Amino acid sequence: MDKIERLDRKLVYTGTVLKIYQDTVRIPNGKISVWDYIGHNGAAAALPVTKDGKIVLVRQWRNAIDRYTYEIPAGGRESLDEPMIECAKRELEEETGYIAKEVKPLLSIRSSAAFCNERIQIFLATNLTKKDQSLDEEESIDVKEFELQELLDMIYTGKLEDSKTVSAILAGKEYINGRND
Repeated sequence: MDKIERLDRKLVYTGTVLKIYQDTVRIPNGKISVWDYIGHNGAAAALPVTKDGKIVLVRQWRNAIDRYTYEIPAGGRESLDEPMIECAKRELEEETGYIAKEVKPLLSIRSSAAFCNERIQIFLATNLTKKDQSLDEEESIDVKEFELQELLDMIYTGKLEDSKTVSAILAGKEYINGRND
């Protein structure tokens, strides 16, 4: 397949966490098309696993889907220079109150490659110690621990749909089950 050629990119909106562009492109058959593109600085997340193998999730309101969701703690980088691992540690501590003594890369996902460049780096966070949450002023987040099987049931019955959370749980399943060679 021939390469798509971007002819122009126009910034049409700047928000608090993203920028929306319209790209004019030439597709392989020579036709010109306009595509939407969302630019994002990237995000990091942590799959926190307690000593007894429970997974710590946060419950928070998500305006885009008009409901509460359970998710792994995550957030956007404060700058393009912020290391993803530092972002994940910060979000884990702020949202859950947990500090992880061990944090290692688990996987990286693209939230919606069709129209957004957001990459979420997900880390496995273990050897946790608990302190108080330090939420942002506009955040209201509850913290809950779950058994792996409970979360798998929630995934397969459609009760847990957040892509970063589903990906992290499925990728971390081997570790959680004690097969962390």
